[in-house]
Amino acid sequence: MSSKNLKDIIIQRRKVLPVQDFFTEFKKQFCLDLKTSEQTFNTSITEPEIHRPGLALAGFTEVFSYQSIQMLGTTEWSFLESMGAEKRQKIFAVLQKYSSPLWVLCHGLQPHRELLQMCESLNIPLMVSNLGTADFVKEVSYELQQWFSPFTVVHASLVDVFGVGMLYIGDSNVGKSECVLDLVERGHRLVADDSVKLVRGGKNIIGHSDPILGHHMEIRGVGIIDIRSMFGIHAVRNSKKVEIIIELQYYEENVHYDRTGLDVKYQDVMGVQIPKVVIPVLPGKNITVISEVVAMDTLMKQAGVDSAEVFNQNLLKAIQNKKSQNNSQDNIFWYRQISGFNE
Repeated sequence: MSSKNLKDIIIQRRKVLPVQDFFTEFKKQFCLDLKTSEQTFNTSITEPEIHRPGLALAGFTEVFSYQSIQMLGTTEWSFLESMGAEKRQKIFAVLQKYSSPLWVLCHGLQPHRELLQMCESLNIPLMVSNLGTADFVKEVSYELQQWFSPFTVVHASLVDVFGVGMLYIGDSNVGKSECVLDLVERGHRLVADDSVKLVRGGKNIIGHSDPILGHHMEIRGVGIIDIRSMFGIHAVRNSKKVEIIIELQYYEENVHYDRTGLDVKYQDVMGVQIPKVVIPVLPGKNITVISEVVAMDTLMKQAGVDSAEVFNQNLLKAIQNKKSQNNSQDNIFWYRQISGFNE
């Protein structure tokens, strides 16, 4: 995949998460216990947020976010407990007008009979989690954000080089897989080859390995190899933030390639601007070493050191100083300034 094709990627979004799938997938992780019958598994989650209905329980329902998961913590449960059965009956009689996808109690708290009756009558699942309120909100919100985040699948390779997520794109047969294989052999970590799932999380693009391909690679002339089995668990990882895009291009004489690094290029991926480096491919050119240099340069920029910009500023300063000199030592001064040598 070239940068041109990367602009035309099809962005996908999941619109619903059936509560039954949510329970099946995360039952163990979120310590969930279903309190209603399985017949209530007819609802779907459509919002990634979790709502604490304290005001709604108190009677203020004008801005009730009933479309979200309703979570009751110790505070809400204690409030309901203090109301008594008769007042609880009135509270949930009002809330029956609003059909939420799911109600959850945290801290292992057991639901009041009035809440259970409301959920059963409306066919709304009611669950209990042993997690604390803060932990439940944090973990469930993360998984829901992942589920509803925009995503796409691209023909590329993703590798972790010195902790920098490098996404390799380019035409078929340009050498992406071979370069990534060489990087793995040198101790770096493969995330995915040939097919990379990209998910937008906030202002970041996270790359994931394909669930079917896993950490397998196709090397032409050799076949399919298993990187994890061959190089060990330390040679792979399941996901990584994409921090720079490496586009491999067949070298063309009439094409201008950046030689200073001052003109930083960016690639738009699902609305996120990611730095991009174009590397021309020639027979005998060591793309692996260049990739490592790009990763280290990226780390330096993240630490606030831009080598190209520093060199440019020193060069401009030396030129300005040279213009102000009118003696026979100009050549020596020029050499000392641009080389950083001082007497």
